[in-house]
Amino acid sequence: MEDQAVRCYRHQDRETGVRCTRCERPICPDCMISASVGFQCPECVRQGSAGPGSSGGRPGGGSGRVPQPRTVAGGVVARDPYLVTKILIGLNIAVFLLELAIGNRFVNDYDLYAGCLPNGFGGQQCFGAANGEWYRVLTAAFLHDQHNPLHIGFNMLSLWWIGAPLEQLLGRARYLALYFVSALAASAAVLLIAPGTPTLGASGAIFGLFGATAVFMRRMRYDMRPILILLGLNILFSFTWANVSWQAHLGGLAAGSVVAVAMAYAPRERRDLVQWGTAAGVLVLSLVLTAVAVAQVTS
Repeated sequence: MEDQAVRCYRHQDRETGVRCTRCERPICPDCMISASVGFQCPECVRQGSAGPGSSGGRPGGGSGRVPQPRTVAGGVVARDPYLVTKILIGLNIAVFLLELAIGNRFVNDYDLYAGCLPNGFGGQQCFGAANGEWYRVLTAAFLHDQHNPLHIGFNMLSLWWIGAPLEQLLGRARYLALYFVSALAASAAVLLIAPGTPTLGASGAIFGLFGATAVFMRRMRYDMRPILILLGLNILFSFTWANVSWQAHLGGLAAGSVVAVAMAYAPRERRDLVQWGTAAGVLVLSLVLTAVAVAQVTS
């Protein structure tokens, strides 16, 4: 029977579950060199530190330019790997302060719902997304219950705990795309299943990050039990706690997982095409489902 164990590319007698974050070759503890994101193999470290005019230790060296460090998903390694997460948390908190200052009128203008009522003249008066207010599918993801500080508190803690490490793995652009695609998919699910229920909160997008984290933990051969237990508990709470939109949670989770699979397993030679193509496809599907949901409400 063929041996299926993954072995270090330099030491074939050693099994390993870790791969170089740049070239993705399997490396054992003796070959792991700590990098800004994960570990790199000795060859990639030599290539990265090679000066102008050097081939970086590889046969037939090229221009000698120092390669730009990349994340495990192919994104650019940033000086501050958590910047986008910090900005998203700041935006959510800023909007929450606006809610406290302006009151229910602000929330009612930007939360997510779609509905129509008879106008008494044989027609109907539509409200929310059914009245052309499409911006609500995104603005609702930055609103939280102003009467329940635990709502925004729990969501922002989750965003930091789950989002910051994921941003470091993906890079800023891919992480931002994952977040907003998950948020829009969550809104589409709400409009399809419960259009007349006012919905708000960042949890739909955060569930997308949960799904992506599980995908990358599987990709990097980490112990998945912690994230699966955490995800299972959150799904359980989605169906058992009052005033929780399970529709948004499952919509965000599905979209985030699909996009993450493309980002984690895209072949290196077609990485950008597969990753961005999948993200664009899920985005378009979310918008189409949103349009279908609104059409059902207004028909």
